[in-house]
Amino acid sequence: MRNIKLTLQYDGTGYSGWQIQKNGRSIQETIEKKLAVILGEKIKLIGSGRTDAGVHARGQTANFKTHSKIPLANIQMALNSALPKEMVVTHISEAPLSFDSQRSAKSKIYKYTISNGNFVDPFIRKYAVRYFYKLNIPLMRSAARDLLGRHDFKAFKTNDGMGEKNTVRTVKDIKIEKDGNLIYIYIEADGFLYNMVRNIAGTLVEIGRGKMEKDFIKAILKKRDRRFCGPTAPAKGLCLMRVNY
Repeated sequence: MRNIKLTLQYDGTGYSGWQIQKNGRSIQETIEKKLAVILGEKIKLIGSGRTDAGVHARGQTANFKTHSKIPLANIQMALNSALPKEMVVTHISEAPLSFDSQRSAKSKIYKYTISNGNFVDPFIRKYAVRYFYKLNIPLMRSAARDLLGRHDFKAFKTNDGMGEKNTVRTVKDIKIEKDGNLIYIYIEADGFLYNMVRNIAGTLVEIGRGKMEKDFIKAILKKRDRRFCGPTAPAKGLCLMRVNY
């Protein structure tokens, strides 16, 4: 038995997300089906975490176990040839049998991309969300610092019935960078709740446009109530950048 670790990139546009669903095309199912044909056996692909419909990845990690003896380079080549053009395996390696892409992860880094101008560059329109109103970046950075550390992020979780009882997470780093009309929000944490990054991004945008005071982040964390948080930012601006082990 071998445990194979994959690093994946994908454009989530048009997909129902990572996880297999009854209705909708998922990333996980697409890759599993191709692997089953290549390896000649049923494959269960374990991802580092679920990315939602329309969310992208530059560094998603997944693993699967197989009895196949096909060399790694051949598996990667065959898989990249078979996958849709929106997906690619950038790295493949053998992992210990105990390795689990989800349970072994120490932290993940997400990036949210905002286009803050009169138009969106057509080459990034599928990966950036346009906010036409001027955003106060120093104010957003100041507010973001209140998210650092270990907190109960229940207020930043979309209530979808997923049953996440433990809503405490540790945000290790958060950065807001500006490059011309583009604004990037980077967040690293030991784990993320459902829609947590998108809700944080939506809240920071509200602060940046003057609809919320910067100190309101502290109040939101204390209230633990989704109704006090900003709107959920659109999915297409979100990208999983890296998973750390």
